Amino acid sequence: MNSDLKGKRAFVCGSTQGIGKASAIALANMGAEIVLIARNEEKLIDVQKELPASDNQNHTYIVADFNDPEKLRSSVSEFIQKNGDANILVNNSGGPPAGPVLTAEIHSFEEAFRMHLLCNQVLVQQLVEGMKKSGYGRIINVISTSV
Repeated sequence: MNSDLKGKRAFVCGSTQGIGKASAIALANMGAEIVLIARNEEKLIDVQKELPASDNQNHTYIVADFNDPEKLRSSVSEFIQKNGDANILVNNSGGPPAGPVLTAEIHSFEEAFRMHLLCNQVLVQQLVEGMKKSGYGRIINVISTSV
């Protein structure tokens, strides 16, 4: 295990599959403590068990649905109050269905806006102050080409 990120905490969104899960595993391998964020608690628990860990890593998770920005805000705020700040944020969530823009439904645009812009902004607002205080912060935005 590489310890380049030892002592850093990373919030990883959409972390139960795909790019989010791979990001969580990679960051854990680099020594970061991981906070998984997704809507399916059962899958979060499974991924949490898969994360490599050393003595200084206490991986955990937050159950949150990116269709509800205010609930996300309160869940993350509560977590930070109890557990402290984060140094890394990986904003990652699924994109709208692929296809021609002319046939896309309006609700697909609304959902993509909520998930990829509003929720990302909520997380940035919740985490940047802690990053500033610690003198270290990284924000990685992963977004679908269909957005």
